[in-house]
Amino acid sequence: MAVELCLLLLSLCGSTISEVQPLHKPPPGTLDFGFVPAKTYDTNAYHEPGPIGILFRLVHSFLYLVQPNSFPQDLIKKLTQQKFGNVQSDYQKAIYYEIGFIVSAALGLLFVLLLPLVGLCFCMCRCCDNCGGEMHQRQKKNADCRRGCFAMFLFVASLIISIGVLCAYAANQHLTSQVRGAKNLVHSNFKDLRIFLNDTPGQIDYLVSQYNTTKNKALSDLNNVGSLLGSRVQERFAKEVRPALDAALTMAGAIRETKEALENVSVSVEVLQEGTERLHSNLTDVKIHLSNTLSDSACSAAQAASTCNVIRNSLNQLNINANFSGLPGVSAQLAKVNDVLKIDLSSLVQKGYAAFNDTPDLVLNQTRNILSDIKNLLDLIGTNITSFTQMLPVQKVLADLTIYLTQSEAYVQDYFPLVEQYDFYRWLGCLILCCMVILILVFYYLGLLCGTCGYDKHASPTTRGCISNTGGNFLMAGVGFSFLFSWVLMITVVITFVTGGNVEKLVCEPFEDRTLFKVLDTPYLLNRHWRNYLSAIVLKNPDINLTFEKVYSDCKENKGIYTTLHLENLFNINEFLNISMYTEDVSLKIEHINVNLSNIVLLDEIGKRNLLDFSSSGIDGINFAAYLTEINKSVTKVDLLSFANDLEARADQLPKGALENALKGHANSIRMIHNQQVVPLEQAMKYVKARSTLNQSIRLLQRTSSEFMVKVRNVISAVDAAQFLISNDASLVIIQETKKYMDMIIGYFKQYVEWVKESITTEVAACKPIANVIDTAVDIFLCSYVIDSVNSFWFGLGGCSIFLIPAIICAVKLSKYYRRMDTEDVYDDSVEQW
Repeated sequence: MAVELCLLLLSLCGSTISEVQPLHKPPPGTLDFGFVPAKTYDTNAYHEPGPIGILFRLVHSFLYLVQPNSFPQDLIKKLTQQKFGNVQSDYQKAIYYEIGFIVSAALGLLFVLLLPLVGLCFCMCRCCDNCGGEMHQRQKKNADCRRGCFAMFLFVASLIISIGVLCAYAANQHLTSQVRGAKNLVHSNFKDLRIFLNDTPGQIDYLVSQYNTTKNKALSDLNNVGSLLGSRVQERFAKEVRPALDAALTMAGAIRETKEALENVSVSVEVLQEGTERLHSNLTDVKIHLSNTLSDSACSAAQAASTCNVIRNSLNQLNINANFSGLPGVSAQLAKVNDVLKIDLSSLVQKGYAAFNDTPDLVLNQTRNILSDIKNLLDLIGTNITSFTQMLPVQKVLADLTIYLTQSEAYVQDYFPLVEQYDFYRWLGCLILCCMVILILVFYYLGLLCGTCGYDKHASPTTRGCISNTGGNFLMAGVGFSFLFSWVLMITVVITFVTGGNVEKLVCEPFEDRTLFKVLDTPYLLNRHWRNYLSAIVLKNPDINLTFEKVYSDCKENKGIYTTLHLENLFNINEFLNISMYTEDVSLKIEHINVNLSNIVLLDEIGKRNLLDFSSSGIDGINFAAYLTEINKSVTKVDLLSFANDLEARADQLPKGALENALKGHANSIRMIHNQQVVPLEQAMKYVKARSTLNQSIRLLQRTSSEFMVKVRNVISAVDAAQFLISNDASLVIIQETKKYMDMIIGYFKQYVEWVKESITTEVAACKPIANVIDTAVDIFLCSYVIDSVNSFWFGLGGCSIFLIPAIICAVKLSKYYRRMDTEDVYDDSVEQW
């Protein structure tokens, strides 16, 4: 019942994600759902044995030598399915697999049987003064060498036994210390399981609460439908509308520039006309007076006639060259342009801009009712999800599991002192076994110490000292205790060897390489009617491929238990994430958005007529060549200073008199006109600026007038095309952009679903504590704590037991050289001399 409740709770962490149909993922903004709240688990399911690990690895190597065969999967499967023994070869395979243990155990049992029997026979034999029991030592020439060799061999054997008993003692202490420390490890596992249970509902609530993030983002975009949808619609038309309006606005500026150019032409021509007309009048007066002077009778004289004729013929040069009075006026064109400017074309274009830029507000105003319905629908979705999660029996299941977990922990806490008590008995028994070996070693070491220190090579066997004799007695005492304790030691070694070795090879090693899980995942193994045992227990469906190995691996990687146990096959809570029916309603609501843009007028008929009137203002009819010709002419036809100097020079050729003086007076007048009128016309700022302005304005008008008709026609065509696009293609564009807008809104829900799916897979109810419990129970407690220690214990104790045999032999032999004999060999001197 508790297991089912646990599975029910864990199943609430997910839904049938596989039933959520994959939707086209639009490119919406990425939502930040934050991190699913999760606490850190305390249990570290890893054990480092420390320095004793060297001994553990040595034992593992020895076990590999004893039993190098691979894990017998087929035999285990048959044994589990109760089919073992149906075929004779099964026994042969089992014997072949266990042959190392069988041989070793047989040798151990032989040791148990024979050594006490040998000891008994040896004791009886010595009682009959045989087997070294006779207190008589025969003298041999190599006695000292034999004694040294026996002492050395016994010392080496004792050292090896000492190492073995130290290994056994260390393994015994390690097991006890680890069992005592296992209480904290068990408590840590229970704590992690409690965290696992307590955090799971909070994680579910967090997943549900993050729907508000999706909803708030959707509501934000719905509230900004004008700037989002309206701006998108506006941008679609902007490629045509903005260039057309920009061209119209540019044309309005061109009209103003044209007016300014025409005004500049008119003003500049008036200024230049004023200066040239005054100059023309003065030159005409000078020319008349000079002509009258030349008509004097003095010019009839022979000396002056030719000079006067030359002067008379040059009078035509006294005239202006640039005649601005003869240029055609631009007042008619200026009047038409002023009439065009009476209508503010820029204002009309700005109205078109304003109407087009109001598209977002227009969309917002026309979608208020639909957006209100969508907002209500989003609230309904959130309410349904919340109410559905409240219907799930999370709290009840959580309470039941917490009670079960508390009872289990209390059970462990209650029985753990009993475990420690039994472990103390075990520790005491192993310590007694070690003490048996230590007692034997004490006798051997004391015998070697006393015998070596008290031995006198000059003393005869019957006169050996007390210390030497005591050493020999210690050695024989060690031999006696060896015979007494060896069978007990070897029985313990055989039992622990067979048990610990097989557990290591059949449980620990297969668990480490996960071969054990593959055996458990064999179809119909644990139940002849169930293909997959785990799925039958958890999901009530043996056909679902749920394996022990996969569950353990996923939990080891701290994946969510929903994915690990395939709980979508047990509980169908698709309503939690299946929001497709809601998104369809949202889609239908958004598809009903209908925006009418027919009220947008880019440029009315008045503005278009204004442009046409400007194009027919007659600017292209201005005689630009005449203006440019007069601008490029000099002020006068001849240089007045040169003319005056020439006139004065010719006057000097005449006889002295009134004619000469008159001509020189006229020359001075011409110089005065040059200085007072010609020079200002050429250099004064007023006239220079007028001439420059006239030149620039005429050239501007000449350059632009030829293009006005084409530009106006193009502007009107562009505006008409943009207006046609808005009037006729607006519905299609709005449908397309509304679809994109709808995909963006729906995309937020898709992101939410994907995030929940990912969170359920990797973060919600991460089952690392379950893998930790398994690792703690099998890998750490059973294998690392118990089996490694037990195997190390029998390894050390077995080495001691085996090396007791050479130690017994050497000790018996060596004791003859240390003990005081009753008789000795006596040699007659006369016989010797003979």
